[in-house]
Amino acid sequence: MSNSAVVPTVSIKRIEADGVDVFYREAGASDAPVVLLLHGYPSSSHMYRDLIPRLAGQYRVIAPDLPGFGFTRVPDARNYKYSFDALAETIAAFVDKLGLNRYAVYVFDYGAPVGLRLCLKYPDRVSGLISQNGNAYEEGLGDAWDPIRKYWAEPTAENRKTVHDAVLNFEGTKWQYVHGVSNPDAIAPESYTLDAALLERPGQKDIQLDLFLDYQSNLKLYPAFQKFFRDVLPPTLVIWGKNDPFFTPPGAEAYKRDNAKAVVTLLDTGHFALETHVDVIASAILELLGKN
Repeated sequence: MSNSAVVPTVSIKRIEADGVDVFYREAGASDAPVVLLLHGYPSSSHMYRDLIPRLAGQYRVIAPDLPGFGFTRVPDARNYKYSFDALAETIAAFVDKLGLNRYAVYVFDYGAPVGLRLCLKYPDRVSGLISQNGNAYEEGLGDAWDPIRKYWAEPTAENRKTVHDAVLNFEGTKWQYVHGVSNPDAIAPESYTLDAALLERPGQKDIQLDLFLDYQSNLKLYPAFQKFFRDVLPPTLVIWGKNDPFFTPPGAEAYKRDNAKAVVTLLDTGHFALETHVDVIASAILELLGKN
């Protein structure tokens, strides 16, 4: 008996863009509408391992690893300066290299300031926006940012070490995955274990501390991001783990201030909502994009 439920194959690929060896995952027909998935801290395209095949039956799904994350390689000779502007420039070069001139963008965590910079650069290319705990409003910044806010105000070696000791370790990484989840044991352990292992590579923690410090640059761009929402009015799904200590529900609800047609859905889970609600999120994405 043949099985009619064919699961799309996810391919592992690399391409040079902006002098960076970008690792990415891709699935779906090459001529299908594109969905670009941008991950957050401290993860990689691995976080989309379950979402990609759920979308790839109808879409060409592409998920790169940002520089400094996952399996993307930045040559030493590139002298890369890790900032959100730089990450966005690399992703812009990546989509250009692939010839992507129309795409829906899924942004999560760090993927939001990267992806929204991409939207500002190429507003006419955006066919839709999915923000899963991808903040663009100051009221969405939760109390978990307090040690990093202190680091912004006083970027001393002492405050840098405080952030390092509090966040850049296995327990800090695992906490981001399990906090706010009703059954923490249901979270696949390879998720946070892989992220924590990759953080132990030489030089990796300094990269992350530099990005923590630069995150304040994103707040200065929030008005520009919000103007994009108002001016372009892309079909928008804001789907949020409401127990996220970093990006809180007011940041989700705020999207409707600039795009009244945005669909806002709060889920009873934490920061990494895909780990617990991938079917719900996939269905909501397919419904949004299917209407548009």
